[in-house]
Amino acid sequence: MIQQTKATTKSRQAILDRLLGTEVIGPGLPTVDPNQLIHFEDPVAKFIEVLATVGGQAHVVDDLRQIGEILAKLPVYSQAKRVVSLVPEAVPSSFDLAAIDDPHALASLDWTIAKGEFPVAENGAIWVQGETMPHRVLLFIAQYLAIVVSRSQMVHNLHEAYARIGTPKSPFGVFVSGPSKTADIEQSLVLGAHGCRELQVFLTP
Repeated sequence: MIQQTKATTKSRQAILDRLLGTEVIGPGLPTVDPNQLIHFEDPVAKFIEVLATVGGQAHVVDDLRQIGEILAKLPVYSQAKRVVSLVPEAVPSSFDLAAIDDPHALASLDWTIAKGEFPVAENGAIWVQGETMPHRVLLFIAQYLAIVVSRSQMVHNLHEAYARIGTPKSPFGVFVSGPSKTADIEQSLVLGAHGCRELQVFLTP
């Protein structure tokens, strides 16, 4: 949608009015040949490989109970005091999230255990639907993040991913791939500057 801008001079306003009245027809989106899209012989293995290259770690589990067992072996989890789990059948929360109205109260959150909709083998990302998040900040404010997602829902590439998303059901949704990373001009890489320090992904059946 084009927003009208109020010019400070008559000549400028005349130019803006002419631009506003000019219809610009775009070239349209290209037609994608499905046969040209990348596919992997073993998409789960590819997902694990790509996720590792961006700093994440994947675990193939056959039972939800294994998730808690694997997390318990991590010092940053066993020592955590504030854990929010949106997958309570796998890992319990350490406090009642329903009692939190102000997202700022989550500033000291150690872990978020979130539920993903589907993983993408091509880039090691997981689509997280916003409607599963009581507070969208949960994905970004926790020191550590774990996502539980079914490997049976794996798609090969982003074309398949966006086709599957279609018209989003929620005004918020996000692809998550690896921990937060940023680097300055001195090439000093910092993890966790804008989000989680570590990402653990659990691929369930």
